[in-house]
Amino acid sequence: MEYAIRDARREDLPDVMRLIRELAEFERELDEVETSVAELERDGFGESPAFHCFIAESSGEVIGIALVYWRYSTWKGKTLHLEDLIVTQSVRGKGIGNALLAEVVRYGKAHGCRRIQWEVLDWNENAIRFYQSKGALILRDWHLVHLRKDAIQAYPLD
Repeated sequence: MEYAIRDARREDLPDVMRLIRELAEFERELDEVETSVAELERDGFGESPAFHCFIAESSGEVIGIALVYWRYSTWKGKTLHLEDLIVTQSVRGKGIGNALLAEVVRYGKAHGCRRIQWEVLDWNENAIRFYQSKGALILRDWHLVHLRKDAIQAYPLD
């Protein structure tokens, strides 16, 4: 299968959203998706982009994405967070995820980051094996912490 990796463009965002929803369905969390195409456009292509997105494309069809953004670690300095690496179900296992991850690593290296990090669900053994095969360290002794929208609104600020 022939495909190319490139930077996302505004016109790709409906396909980016389609893949975000596909991942959320795979992760059994489809009703948690609140982001819209309009928000992706504003946040990724506005005056101060909040993220960068890579696209895997084959025959004019978006078949995968890798969405990243910058973080800062007090221990490591500039780090890159991989929010999502998504390859559409019908073309998994053809090297597309590998090519997207390689592009993320290239981007991180070019910008001098010291760490690239992301999360993976503990039941997604295929993804865990894939990431470990690339040299990623799976930190099983850390817990992911979220302060969700309702908790932010209710947070006692006094």
